[in-house]
Amino acid sequence: MNSIHFNEADSRFELTVDGHLCVLEMRLGDGMARMLSVRVPKAVGGQGLAGRLTRHALDWAREQGLKVDPACPYVDTWIQRHPEYQDLLAER
Repeated sequence: MNSIHFNEADSRFELTVDGHLCVLEMRLGDGMARMLSVRVPKAVGGQGLAGRLTRHALDWAREQGLKVDPACPYVDTWIQRHPEYQDLLAER
């Protein structure tokens, strides 16, 4: 299984599958991780990669003591479907 790594310079999590780069982009600051977008190329879509990236990023945010602003609709929906992560949500 390919591993996800944090690209600190670009504030994003990256996962490469079959030569295709999948990313979850964030903006960090003020004790918060604003999750901007999740991108998975069509060539490797349908494998649960967006979910893997999202879970990994949320686990990382929890470890860092950060709240999460799910600006990305995918991340927002994912959190709604996984109540164990709803405590990470920043006040809106």
